[in-house]
Amino acid sequence: MSSPAAGSVPATFAHALASLLAQRNPVSPATIAIACSGGLDSMVLLQLASRWCREHGHTLLVFHVHHGLSTNADAWQRHVEASAAALGVRADHRRVVVDRGGSGTEAAARKLRYRALGDLCREHRATVLLTAHHLDDQAETVLLQLLRGSGPAGLSGMDAANSAPGLLGNPDLLMARPLLPLSRAELAAYAHDAGLDWVEDESNSDTRYARNALRQRVMPALAQAFPGFQQRFARSAAHAQSAQRLLAELAEGDLAELLVDGAIDVGRLRTMSLDRVYNLLRHWFATQGLAMPSTAWLSEMVAQLIEARHDAQLLVTHPACHIRRHRDRLYITPRLADLAGMRDPDDAGIIDKPGQSFRWQGETQLAFPAYGGVLHVEPAAGGVGVDPAWLRAQALVIDFRKGGERLKLAPNRPTRGLKAHYQAAGIPAWERARLPIVSSAGELLFAAGLGMDCRHSSADATTALALRWECRLE
Repeated sequence: MSSPAAGSVPATFAHALASLLAQRNPVSPATIAIACSGGLDSMVLLQLASRWCREHGHTLLVFHVHHGLSTNADAWQRHVEASAAALGVRADHRRVVVDRGGSGTEAAARKLRYRALGDLCREHRATVLLTAHHLDDQAETVLLQLLRGSGPAGLSGMDAANSAPGLLGNPDLLMARPLLPLSRAELAAYAHDAGLDWVEDESNSDTRYARNALRQRVMPALAQAFPGFQQRFARSAAHAQSAQRLLAELAEGDLAELLVDGAIDVGRLRTMSLDRVYNLLRHWFATQGLAMPSTAWLSEMVAQLIEARHDAQLLVTHPACHIRRHRDRLYITPRLADLAGMRDPDDAGIIDKPGQSFRWQGETQLAFPAYGGVLHVEPAAGGVGVDPAWLRAQALVIDFRKGGERLKLAPNRPTRGLKAHYQAAGIPAWERARLPIVSSAGELLFAAGLGMDCRHSSADATTALALRWECRLE
């Protein structure tokens, strides 16, 4: 006889899965995949999903990721494949190599596992990936985030369904968790009543891992003192999700108002409360695919980039980018590698390095990796250009500016220093330092970001050639 806990599992699963799939593919048959480790939770998921897919005409696939971290990993893979075959379900697997060094083994394995699952779904054209996360996993996630000092985004826990392109590497894939309403005890009761076989991962008893420590030591104590705490944690997560949605709506509106040509208007940002500023900036980082900064880092960034004097050229370094301020605008810029010979012409402490000599021999483009880009040679198209024969005869040099260079962009415009030209063109200081110049016999011929010097212009506009610089920095 089925236990009361086990009896409601199939109905709860079926209702949850139908609701989740209605968000993505309500009518036509879908190809659904499940992530199956071979443990109790995933074996319950396999049993329930195979039955549901047969009844509703969907194709089911079983994917297993072999981490190689246990001596039993081969046996786990065989167990998953045999279980899938017994149900008439196709299985596939991926092997990943996890770096065992340091304390991040668990996180590294998780990252590799999800990327492998995303790759498998793409290869087999699965549009939905089911995972076996359940109510106790949700409670553990909320508690872990609380212990880390997370805000509403972290305390929201796991969504019942979401897309996670950064994790899965597959923007078209829906990841769904139809077991989320069910507790571990309910799943265990169902597995016993159904006579399911599963494997036990010995690493789950290793309390050096934070989640295992919670599962082995903290959750049993909570269950004894506060029966049903998992459901209450889940309700708190739902409240946090609602609050986070409201914060996201507010940030989207603020970003739409303050974002100008890809930069944030600092003047208007100063009129907002700090809480609203932090909310906006976190949302901005998220839209750029950047890791969420800590509160301390964000506070320091706000102090440096917003509270400093208006004419300051400031820089704050994020692990994946630079945050800069220029003319009272905040910019996200890539962290660019140092380039050979690059220097700030106003920094006397850096020794000049010679530029790179070259000849033009009719190429339409020349790559200069040491300067971070490609020099294009193309028709001037009515603008300032030079005679092709004259250009071919020149000994040319590409370099970063050293200071004191002067450029005349048109016959009716004055000759001015490059710094004045850059300022007039609104080119930020950090970009100027990476824009090379091309000269001939010590005379400036071209400045990237500005254009050709007209003093060498050709009389024949129909054949004249102009230079153009294209940055190709990784």
